[in-house]
Order: sequence, then structure tokens, then C-alpha cells
Amino acid sequence: MADAKRQSTEPAKVIGLQERRLGRTVLRTYRSQTDIDNVVPNEKQPRLGPKLDDELQLQIEANEGVFEPLLVEPHPDIPDKFRIIDGDRRWTNSQALVEAGREQFRTIPIEVTDRTLSDDERLRVWIYIHRQRKEWDTREKEMVAYRLIELMGRASAANILGISVRELDKLADVFELSERFENLRDPSAAITWSREVMGLSKKLVTPSVIDAIVTKVNRKQITNSKELRKLRTILRDPVASAHFLQDEGSIDSAMLEVAEAKPIRKTGFSSDLDVAVKSMQALPWTELEKLKGDPDTLAKIEEAEKLLASLKQNLSK
Repeated sequence: MADAKRQSTEPAKVIGLQERRLGRTVLRTYRSQTDIDNVVPNEKQPRLGPKLDDELQLQIEANEGVFEPLLVEPHPDIPDKFRIIDGDRRWTNSQALVEAGREQFRTIPIEVTDRTLSDDERLRVWIYIHRQRKEWDTREKEMVAYRLIELMGRASAANILGISVRELDKLADVFELSERFENLRDPSAAITWSREVMGLSKKLVTPSVIDAIVTKVNRKQITNSKELRKLRTILRDPVASAHFLQDEGSIDSAMLEVAEAKPIRKTGFSSDLDVAVKSMQALPWTELEKLKGDPDTLAKIEEAEKLLASLKQNLSK
């Protein structure tokens, strides 16, 4: 009995290697299945935050197991174990089901590399895979940039992501600010709030402005991230800006404080002349057709020409 149990948990032998190209990295892998306890999470996982997900557990149950195999490598330090390259959330939620007594989810599908990858290779593979998924642009790229800086420094992180150090710093700043937004109905929306703030002019967004925005969002005084775009107008107006920074100030109340630019109205002869010119310009062609050859109209135009010529002569002296 012990022999049978040992055989069921031993890693499968390498059979039928296939090449899998992931960006600049080419892996040789094989497909197998293994007990969930034979898989160990990656301590240098680029994704931060909680991994338990009720919706993902429902998907695993509906599919009667994990649908997409976990990408794993031979563990460098623990014999006969695999370390996760990609699939940490699938493993975490499968384990949660097993711990809840759902033993049918103990066996999980895996795709195993023929060797242990370097840290650089492992991160490049993970990033390449995740860039193909919609979550990358919606919430992951800033988080990964921040995490990579922690793991390997700015220069190496920028190199792996294929961006400049300046672009990397912007992504990391967005993530760092997003961590300050709390009590949001959807925690992943914090990145959206942070992007809106960082999208404002650096000249307008001082530390005190950022503090005010974070406080008002956390208090539910601002409930829509798109409202932050109005700050481009508010922060340029000294009175409106000062009002917004007050404890009770909101986007809407600050907008009421923005001084309205009133057009300067022309008066006198120059204004009357503008009216006359615009009236002539607005005359429809159908009316012109009717006035062709009309002696009274031609006489008035001639009189106007003489008057305008006299005015021009007097005003030019």
C-alpha cells in the first residue's frame, strides 16, 4: 500500500519533450500530472497581493480540475519537487479546495521544463505569459514593475520589461500611490485611481494635493476616478484650488469657485461697424438675387461707399 502511494506522488519521467517559445526564451517541456503537495510556490513571485479567489475556485470546480496546466520547473533544492513558474493562483486555489475536503482536486496538471531556469529566465517567461492576458494592462504592469525593482534593482527590471528606467519609475510610482487608496469596492480599481492622479500635470499635483485626493477618495467624498480630470481646471485657479484642499472641499464645490472668464464686449462705433459687416456677410444669396438691378439698393450702396471712403480718409490722417 505504501509503495502504491509513493508511486502516485513521484514525479513522472521525462517523456516526449516539446519546444515552447516564450519571447526570447525557448523552453523544452513535457506534460504530466502530479499531487498538489509535490508543487512548491515561487518565493520570487512577481505578482503581489492576495491569491485566494472564490470565482477561480468555482471555475476549477466547474471544470472538474485546473483547465490550464501549471508551468513548473524541477526544484533546485528539494528533490522530487516542482517549483511554480506560472500558475501560483491556480495552485493556491486548488490547495484551498483540497484543504476544504475536496480531495478530487488533489491531482493537478503540470507542464515541466527539462531544467531549472535562472531567475532572469523565470521572470522573463512569467512576464511574457502575462503580457498576453487582459489583466496585464488593467492592473498588473505597475505591480510587476514595483516588484521587479524590489527583486533585482531598477536597471535589470527595466531591461526585463523592455522599457526605459524613466518609464519603469513612472509605473512604480503609480503602484506605490495605489497602495494608499483603501475601502474601494473593487480593490483592483486603486490602480485606475492612481493612474488618473499621476496623469495630471506635475506642476499642479503637489504632495498636499495628493494627500487631499487620497483622503477624499477614502472618505467617499470622491466616488468616480474620472472626476479627477476636473482638477486640471480647479488646480489652475487659486481660489478653487484652496477650496479643494480644505477638509470639506469636493470636486463639485471647487468647480463652483472657478472664476469664469467673461468676454469683453465691444461698444461704440467699432461695435456698430462689426454689426453692419456681419449683417452684410449673413445676407443669403437668394436675397441678393432679388436685389439685382434694384435702383434704390444701388443708390444706398453708392452712398455708403462715399461715406466709408470719407471716414477712412479722416481716420487715416
